[in-house]
Amino acid sequence: MLFFCWTRDLPNLLSTRQEPGIVVTQGWPQRTSWGWDADGKGPCAWDTFTHQGGERVFKNQTGDVACSSYTLWEEDLKCIKQLGLTHYRFSLSWSRLLPDGTTGFINQKGVDYYNKIIDDLLKNGITPIVTLFHFDMPQALEDQGGWLSEATIEIFDRYARFCFSTFGDRVKHWITLNEPNIFALMAYDLGFFPPGVPHNGTGGYQAVHNLIKAHARSWHTYDSLFRKEQKGVVSLSLFAAWLEPADSNSVSDQEATKRALAFEVGLFAKPIFIDGDYPEVVKSQIASMSKKQGYPSSRLPEFTEEEKKMIKGTADFFAVQYYTTRLVKHQENKKGELSFLQDVEIDYFADPSWKGVDWVYVVPWGLRKLLKHIKDTYNNPVIYITENGFPQRDPPSLDDTQRWECFRQTLQELCKAIQVDKVNLQVYCAWSLLDNFEWNNGYSSRFGLFHVDFEDPDRPRVPYTSAKEYAKVIRNNGLEEKP
Repeated sequence: MLFFCWTRDLPNLLSTRQEPGIVVTQGWPQRTSWGWDADGKGPCAWDTFTHQGGERVFKNQTGDVACSSYTLWEEDLKCIKQLGLTHYRFSLSWSRLLPDGTTGFINQKGVDYYNKIIDDLLKNGITPIVTLFHFDMPQALEDQGGWLSEATIEIFDRYARFCFSTFGDRVKHWITLNEPNIFALMAYDLGFFPPGVPHNGTGGYQAVHNLIKAHARSWHTYDSLFRKEQKGVVSLSLFAAWLEPADSNSVSDQEATKRALAFEVGLFAKPIFIDGDYPEVVKSQIASMSKKQGYPSSRLPEFTEEEKKMIKGTADFFAVQYYTTRLVKHQENKKGELSFLQDVEIDYFADPSWKGVDWVYVVPWGLRKLLKHIKDTYNNPVIYITENGFPQRDPPSLDDTQRWECFRQTLQELCKAIQVDKVNLQVYCAWSLLDNFEWNNGYSSRFGLFHVDFEDPDRPRVPYTSAKEYAKVIRNNGLEEKP
C-alpha cells in the first residue's frame, strides 16, 4: 500500500514546490495472496473465520485470492515504480513463515518469497518497511488461546527474533504490531474479528496486556541482539481517530473526550512512551465500573514494577494511523453494561456536515490536531503516519478526483502541523496501493490508488485519478498550487 514520507523542513504551505521528500507504499499481509494455503503456508485465523461463513464478512467474501499479491508481486512492483515510490511497507504473514506459529518448523518457501520482495525492492532503490503482525494470527496459536494466552508473548518474541535474524541485514524499519488497540477490541472483546468469540469487558484488556508485553519483549530483543549491527528502528502502529467534545462548553463532554483519548491511544502509548503503566483515568474508570458490577478487583490486569521498567521507552518513533474524527459526549453507563466501550462512558458520532463513506468521515484538520496532541502528550516524539486514506464504495469510479482532493487537503494540514505546530513528523503513509480485502467489509470498500477487478482472474491493476495525481506530487517533489 502507499506511503508518503515527509522530510522535516517544508517551505511555506502555499508554495508550489513544498518538499515532501520520500514516498512509501505499504504492502498487505499475505491473506491477500493467491492460494491462501499455497507453498506450505499454514492457516491463519482470518482464513478459518471467513471460511466459516455466517455473514461475518460482507457477502461472505474471503481473502483467499483478493488482489493476488502472492503471485502478482511483479505487477505490484510495476505499480510502485510507476508512482516513483522510494519506500514500501509490507506485512509478513506469520503463518507463511512459521506454519504453526513457532520456530519448530520454518517454511523455506515463505522465507524465499519475502527475500525476493526485499531484494527486488532494494535493487530498485526502494527501502522496505516491514510489519510483523497485521491481525493474521496463525490458527495453531489461536487454537491455544491466541493473544488471550500469556504464552503467546514468548512465542511472538521468538517469531520477531527469527525475522530480525533472517531479514534484518536488509530491513531497517520494523513495526511489531499493527493497530493492536483496535485489534484487541475487535477480536477479543467484541468478537467481530477472529476468533469471533466475544469476551465483553474482559478479553480485550487481557489481549492488550499481552500485546504490550510482547511488543516490549521484541523491542528489547532487537535492541540487545541486533541494533548495534543492523542499525534499524522498531515501533508499533496505533489507530487513532481525533476526538472533539460535542459541546465545547460542556465540562462533562470535555472530560469524556480526554477519557476517550486515554482509552483509545493512551492505553498503549502511555506505558510505552511515558512510564510503563496505563493512564490513571483508564485504571480508575475500569476499577470503579468493575466494583459496581460486583468484581472483587479491576477487570484491567496490572503490570508489575519489573514489567513497567521493561515496557517504558520501547519505541524508536510514534507510528499512528488516522482515518477520521468523531464528536464525543458523556454518556453514563447507568445499567452497568459489561464492555470495553461502556467502560469509557461516552457516545461518539460524526458532525452531520462532514462528508463520509462507511465509517470514514473526511476531516483533514482532525489529523493536524491529533499530531499536536501526540507531540504535547508524549514528549514530542518522531512521528510516522503509517496509514491514512479515504475509501470509495463498490463499484468505484476510476475518476476519483474528489477523493484526491481529500488527500490534497490532508497534505496541507500536515504542512501546518510541521511548520506552525512544530510537530516532529517524518513519514506520511496513505492507505493503500491496491484495492483489497478490507476485513469485515470485504471488497465493498475500495481504498486503493490502483483499481483491482476482483471478477477478473488476472486481477489487472488500473490507476485511479488519485494515483496519477499522487505520481505528480512525487515527480514535482511537492503539491502544485490549486488554481
